[in-house]
Amino acid sequence: MPTAHKGSPAEVAALDAYIKLMRAAETVTARAHSPLDDQLTLTQFGVLEALLHRGPLSAGELAEKILKSAGNLTLVLSNLERDGLVSRERDREDRRRWIVSLTPAGRKRVSALFPKVASAITAEFAHLSRAEQAMLGELCKKLGRGRPAPAA
Repeated sequence: MPTAHKGSPAEVAALDAYIKLMRAAETVTARAHSPLDDQLTLTQFGVLEALLHRGPLSAGELAEKILKSAGNLTLVLSNLERDGLVSRERDREDRRRWIVSLTPAGRKRVSALFPKVASAITAEFAHLSRAEQAMLGELCKKLGRGRPAPAA
């Protein structure tokens, strides 16, 4: 559904593209993460997945990896620790930092879920050719960097 905004052609084009991008992202995310059911939130899964593939990380590194604020991550980590999925220890070199690690239960949980999520994401992206997936990736990087397109 396009925008109802009656602005300049540039505004209408940008808003239409934004609406399509956000709807697609929300829809694909919901379907791709359906294997999580109600076991974990998307952010909790993101933390566990980052620790699975990157190893122990500081809370700040985790926040950066999963694109969340440190404040938001504090509650997520507390809940994961309460559930026995992660542990936090003070960094020996910098006592201000906490290092977060998977527990054996956390490793078992994310190791069981990750292949299901990866398969669901692969199925979602099967609607695009590999060339289209690469193009989408490049367009998203370009948009994320915020650099304007060269003048035509």
